[in-house]
Amino acid sequence: MSEVTESSVQASTRADTLAEVGALAAKKPRSLWSNAWRQYRRHKLALAGTFVLFFFIVATIVGPMLWDQSPTAIDVVNAMQGPSLQHPMGTDTLGHDVFARILWGGRVSISVGVVAMLVSIFLGTLIGAISGYFGRFIDSTLMRLTDLFLALPTLPLLLLVIYLFRDPMQKTFGILIGMFILIVGIIGVLSWMPVARLVRAEFLSLKEKEFIEAARCMGAGTASIIFRHILPNALSPVIVAATLGVGSAIITESTLSFLGLGFPPDTPTWGRLLYEGQEYIQIAPYLVLFPGLVIFLSVLSINYIGDGLRDAIDPQHTL
Repeated sequence: MSEVTESSVQASTRADTLAEVGALAAKKPRSLWSNAWRQYRRHKLALAGTFVLFFFIVATIVGPMLWDQSPTAIDVVNAMQGPSLQHPMGTDTLGHDVFARILWGGRVSISVGVVAMLVSIFLGTLIGAISGYFGRFIDSTLMRLTDLFLALPTLPLLLLVIYLFRDPMQKTFGILIGMFILIVGIIGVLSWMPVARLVRAEFLSLKEKEFIEAARCMGAGTASIIFRHILPNALSPVIVAATLGVGSAIITESTLSFLGLGFPPDTPTWGRLLYEGQEYIQIAPYLVLFPGLVIFLSVLSINYIGDGLRDAIDPQHTL
């Protein structure tokens, strides 16, 4: 009787095991990006940063349409008033609503960060890919060029270029568009070097892999190997560098505006608001507190997003 019971238990266990194996076989395998998303969701600070950044983006896009105060309307009677229900972040020396100016300035500051990041990522990926794939003389030349740009003092060079080309750019493209192109171009051209080094290192490693040799044996051309086989596998450090580059570009634009060399005075940016409020920090600290707070939160959230993406994309990292 015990032998019959034991055999039935073994048969039941075997059936359960086969059912589990069949269920696992029927289940669709997760892709690289689905695994990355599962890892990213476990990073609480990255999720919080994503929410904060998404909130800022939506607020800067929709907020000026919903908020009835104008960022440029002058109301001297209500100048230098502290935070209230009518003006949640107070007013400045000309009666401008600080909350409206922060909403509008966020459009400029975040746009500068994103576009400058795209410029730097494009240049860095292109130079790093060419250098890492072809090697030899091309690699040596491009890496010496990268070292040259790394040796340049960024902030003094930014100030010099803006001082020299600000008026010609404004006459050619207009005041706002000209300064936007100039600032974005300078920040992008002076920040592509770390991305180029990351992409070059990935290309040097990947071009010797077996699947690349198989692609060459099948007759794939150079462009196909670079853009279809190697580059998609080298994007993980580029994505992380892109997130961090946005925060760096926002800080750089804020620094330029704080020094009075960014966008014109009638264009509110977060850095410009800090520049205008520094003289009144003792009598009206809110003029500096709120612009500094949104810069701090946006850059911090972007850095946390970069940390979360780094941990999620890294296959050797487990949370």
